[in-house]
Amino acid sequence: MTGARVSIQTKDFDLQKEVAALRAGNPRVGAVCSFIGTVRDRNDGSDVASMELEHYPGMTEKAIESMIDEAHRRFDILGARVVHRVGLLQPQDQIMMVAVVSAHRGESFQACEFLMDYLKTQAPFWKKEQTPEGARWVDARVDDDAALARWGITASNA
Repeated sequence: MTGARVSIQTKDFDLQKEVAALRAGNPRVGAVCSFIGTVRDRNDGSDVASMELEHYPGMTEKAIESMIDEAHRRFDILGARVVHRVGLLQPQDQIMMVAVVSAHRGESFQACEFLMDYLKTQAPFWKKEQTPEGARWVDARVDDDAALARWGITASNA
């Protein structure tokens, strides 16, 4: 694959185009696994009118790049791509995607799940939701020790 492995952006993305770019020119690709996260209209029992995501430019990309490197070490994959949106988002908007290509499906599934667990628990994003009760900051780095432990990662060494 040519091009960036990580994009943090305000604009929406097209999964079909992202996967086509990831597969381009590589006849060894036999499997593609992808995940798309979207904005829900409810969280923790409250309606969510909108969500605003922030990140630390440079630091966030570097952290995700290092986890893609780790996915390459752990799994026999041919490529991976992560797109994560920031800025103001509405319910049903796409927030992020992970796509992984490999020769066989098992490696793609495992690497995609590995990257999703990392993004959900360790990626440096900050999330503010607008609810009927007002704005509230939500820990976008959900503490999910079981998800990390499955991969032999603890919050202290992630």
